[in-house]
Amino acid sequence: MKLRHALPKGKSETSFSNRAAWASCAHGMNIAIIGLGYVGLPLCLQFARSGVRVLGLDIDAKKVSALNAGRSYIKHIAAAEIKKFVRAGKFSASTDFSKIGNRKSEIGNEKIDAILICVPTPLKKNRAPDLSFVLKTGKAIAPHLQRGQLVVLESTTYPGTTENELCEVLERGSKLKAGKDFHLAFSPEREDPGNPKSKVAEIPKVIGGFTPACLEAAKKVYARAVRTLVPVANCRTAEAAKLLENVFRGVNIALVNELKGVYAAMDIDIWDVIVAARTKPFGFMPFYPGPGLGGHCIPIDPFYLAWKAKQVGQETRFVELAGEINRAMPQKVIARVGKALAAQKKSLRGARILVLGLAYKANVDDDRESPSYVLMDLLKARGTKISYFDPHVPAIRKTREHAHWAGTKSVKWNRKTISSFDLVLISTAHDAINFQQLADWSKLIVDTRNVMAKCEIAPERVWKA
Repeated sequence: MKLRHALPKGKSETSFSNRAAWASCAHGMNIAIIGLGYVGLPLCLQFARSGVRVLGLDIDAKKVSALNAGRSYIKHIAAAEIKKFVRAGKFSASTDFSKIGNRKSEIGNEKIDAILICVPTPLKKNRAPDLSFVLKTGKAIAPHLQRGQLVVLESTTYPGTTENELCEVLERGSKLKAGKDFHLAFSPEREDPGNPKSKVAEIPKVIGGFTPACLEAAKKVYARAVRTLVPVANCRTAEAAKLLENVFRGVNIALVNELKGVYAAMDIDIWDVIVAARTKPFGFMPFYPGPGLGGHCIPIDPFYLAWKAKQVGQETRFVELAGEINRAMPQKVIARVGKALAAQKKSLRGARILVLGLAYKANVDDDRESPSYVLMDLLKARGTKISYFDPHVPAIRKTREHAHWAGTKSVKWNRKTISSFDLVLISTAHDAINFQQLADWSKLIVDTRNVMAKCEIAPERVWKA
């Protein structure tokens, strides 16, 4: 286990290689992880894999039942692994938050040592941070909080959330003091769904503590499951680091999205430009344009930072501009769809359009904040007849943002079905989709991912967007 320190200026970085010494500190460990989604569930399994007894908590009884029966509801997480840890007594799930205070529970005979919070942090309609899930979770666990326990927030948020809002809720509900009676820390999640090379154990873990003792407690917990730890000065620094990671991506995606239009006006293909530029072995990192941003991080986190900056009298003009550019992309894609149809003497109103790919990124079943929903809403508002195909999302589940699409099912993948549409709009390019078949079967394609460049198809049938 490597331990990297991000310390104040003037102090040196120290490395440790004695993993066994750290692991021995976590012997007989019991932890609870709240929020069993795309972040919490992989974390549960990694701790269980490392020999820790894990209690997964969630308000969704269906998720809890599925996990206790050894079933998976996330595409890239194997049911067999869940079942293995359930049978071994290393993992169980519950909706009962009082279990974090029980000395005897279904996961073992010792009290819970640490509580990790992995719940959503969305935006409100006015783009202000919505901490309701974090604060409700804090209120739920506070009455059961025990002396000596560690609470870690992993949900992405603005600097100050852990030591202010969450701390206040925990202290008020438990009558205990953070840093004195219980430990408090922030350690941002770094999940990369759909990437088979991404392993929880191998991703360096940034950790910030409310006090130095809180940091040490958090290090002992995460050392059991993660190879490299990156301690930082405090919770605020860890929160800010996570925002920087995602703002960096959002800003660079906005750059190529803007340049796509600029270069198109010069009759230059942005995709060709990126291919050429990425051959530079230093000082350049490729980012790619698309129909808009999706997922639970990049479309949201810049606005968390912008909101907090205003609270301290600062502006984030660069960050906010990048967010506006990315949010405008769906409108530009729809304009391109309209031009493609017009070239075929057709209009948007009454056209049958297939949106290809509902998930927010390739090779996952996560459709949160997906730009595909925005595209579908815009097309429907213009009178088109909308369908979608996604091999990983066979039916649309009820979501907070797009409940009106709930129950809609993916169309069948065959020549008769695909050829019946006036236009196919590629929003997400899953590896499981046969794009050569799409080229053979479809009448007209608008491609936001440049995936058709590898297929044999008449150029006039493909419009890049």
